[in-house]
Amino acid sequence: MRADRLPHIFCSGCGNGTVLNCTLNAVDQMGWKKEETVFVSGIGCSSRAPGYILADSLHTTHGRALAFATGIKMAKPELHVVVLTGDGDLAAIGGNHFIHACRRNIDLSVVCMNNMIYGMTGGQVSPTTPRTALSTTTPYGSAEPAFDLCELAIAAGANYVSRWTSFHVKELTRAILAGLRIPGLSFIEALSQCPTNFGKRNKFRQAMDQVEYFKTHGILIEKVQRLREEGKDIPPDAIVLGEMIRRNRPAMGVRK
Repeated sequence: MRADRLPHIFCSGCGNGTVLNCTLNAVDQMGWKKEETVFVSGIGCSSRAPGYILADSLHTTHGRALAFATGIKMAKPELHVVVLTGDGDLAAIGGNHFIHACRRNIDLSVVCMNNMIYGMTGGQVSPTTPRTALSTTTPYGSAEPAFDLCELAIAAGANYVSRWTSFHVKELTRAILAGLRIPGLSFIEALSQCPTNFGKRNKFRQAMDQVEYFKTHGILIEKVQRLREEGKDIPPDAIVLGEMIRRNRPAMGVRK
């Protein structure tokens, strides 16, 4: 960490610090040298994270983190490139970059801190805000279905896709580590609590209320598949967790 950049900007109770800790733990286990590693982000609460890491980093324009990361990989494929992004940055203005980065299967590791809201700019609805959830721009509840970012990444062609939460620290760290090891695009979605702009409007008065929700509503993908095979219903508020896909499609920009 860059001690001179502290204290950080994250609000009290924010889950982004936990996700950053899991990411750096996984990178540390890889044994990567800081001179060979680049962290890239766009704009948002989560996108400030690379500025606190003692390595080369790019804090880019809104939604363009994957475009900049692609440029780095194409120019210098020997570098390890990790993208730290948020749901608004990745799925809204950066949606097309996300789709095509997965389609090209570029050798990038993407960690999305999904707090289901635009946390930095005032709490507006985002593409992953759950239906009926309150935000500053949906004061009567969101009428739109939320994007399933993992399904989107799988359909577009990413080699590795996984989802965990800020509660599942060990599992999230292992998932990021797996993503760092796999050639091609790896996408790890990390659901993260935002007590300031999501929680206080949606009955999560304390940060741990939403963390407890992640704990009690998480359901492993293996159980979901078993329920489907048995013709049983999946709870509508279930959060599907685990490794969604691992495959070996041809990748672009693989380290030589």
